[in-house]
Formats: sequence, structure tokens, C-alpha cells
Amino acid sequence: MSAAPPLLIENAALRRGDRELWSGLDLSVQAGEFIAVLGPSGSGKTTLLRAILGLERLSDGTITALGERVRRPGNRRIGYIPQQRPLARDAALRGRDLVALGVNGHRFGLPIPRKADRERVDQLIQAVGASGFADRPVGDLSGGEQQRLRAGQALADEPPLLLCDEPLTSLDLANQQAVTSLIDRHRRETGAAVLFVTHDINPVLRHVDRILYLAGGRFTLGTPEEVMDSRVLSELYGTEVYVLRAGDRVVVVGAPDAGDSHHHHHDDEDES
Repeated sequence: MSAAPPLLIENAALRRGDRELWSGLDLSVQAGEFIAVLGPSGSGKTTLLRAILGLERLSDGTITALGERVRRPGNRRIGYIPQQRPLARDAALRGRDLVALGVNGHRFGLPIPRKADRERVDQLIQAVGASGFADRPVGDLSGGEQQRLRAGQALADEPPLLLCDEPLTSLDLANQQAVTSLIDRHRRETGAAVLFVTHDINPVLRHVDRILYLAGGRFTLGTPEEVMDSRVLSELYGTEVYVLRAGDRVVVVGAPDAGDSHHHHHDDEDES
């Protein structure tokens, strides 16, 4: 295999109507690198993942994922953990079926799984700590339990590139740590590149190599020490922002909508 980076974004721009989410974005993600994507709601974090998956068209620039120029959706070698949405209460799937879709989902229907597939599903269920609830209907499971299963599904094919869209939202601390450790272990064992969208850097801070911070149509990229800095973020937001450190936690104060991913609004820099 060539040593091409698993993800290469060159001069990328994405507009929504007359609003530019970001432009001039260059990002080369190396194998085994863990990159956190931060920024307020509406800054284009999810949109960036969708563009990498081929679900959103760039207004400018190119994305190359796993050696292929992204033009349309459907590269099965990219792992994806979507934002947590509760699964239907009446879904006729058990927990293990959800993981099995990652293992044999590219074969149509739900075939009688081959022995190797069954063993792989069991392995993944154990790895995500889901053995206790894997045989229950998914609709009966808590958000944390569903999210562990989604992580198992995303890791099933041992993807060399893993995109995670706020996978920790609504999880308690123990589940946050479990899901994060799982993703980090996959990265260490397989050399996968990870792009991890989050509105709170703290649960993943010790795993992160670099941070891509999007805000107000602009971005900054660097190590956690370089980016999580009062001066750097003040410049990015165009307003006074303070980064406070308490023990091993980092808190951003004063940024418009920085700490909360649940208020959806436009991040115009002159917003009062």
C-alpha cells in the first residue's frame, strides 16, 4: 500500500445558500492520528463529515479518502458513528443484529450468519461491553447502550478511517469513557485515522493529536496546546474568549455558543 494519508482535504469550501460554513480548508490526516473537530453549533462540523462520506458536495476543493477522490456516497471502508438518535421502540432488531449489520450488511437481506461472522459479532459485542444487553430489542435499550452497539457496528470492518459525529452526546461519564477507549484502542491496534466531532474536548483530550476548530466561517488547526489558547480562540471568534484549565480539564468561556451543542443558530461573528 502506498503511504498516502487516509484522509486528504485540499482547499475545501462549503456554502449553504449565501452562508459560507468554511473555506480554504486543508487537512491531511495521517494513519493512526486522532483529530478532534470542535466548534459551535452550525459551524459545519457534521457537514464536514458528510462531505467526507460523499453526502454533501463541496463548493470548492477536493477530498481524497482512503486513496479515492470523494465524488459520491458509498465507500464501505470508512467507518461512521452517527449522532445519537434513539432507535424506534418497535424496531424488530436485537442489539446483536445492529452489530451484525456492520459485519455482513453488504450482503443483502439478513442471511444466516456464517460461523466466522457470528464469532466476529460476539467479539465486537464483548469489546463494546454490550454482552449483557445484546439480545434485547434495540428499542428497549438506553442511549448509552445503543451508542455502544453503534460503535461496534462502525468498527466491524476494521475501517482504516473512522468518522465519529458527537458519539458521546447524552452518554454518562462511564459510557463516554467506554466508547472513547474503544475508538482509541481500534486506532492503536489497526493504525486507523480518527476524525472525532465533539462539543466537549475533555472526554477525549488525552487521546487527541490535533484539533480542528471551526467557528464563524473560519478555522484553526493545531495541537491541543496550540488551539486551546485564549488568544488563538479570541482571534478565531473575533471576540474575547478565555480558556481555563482546571486539573486536566479545559473550559472555554465567553465564546458564543461554544460549550453547548444543543442551540442551533447561525454563528455570525457580530451576533450579540
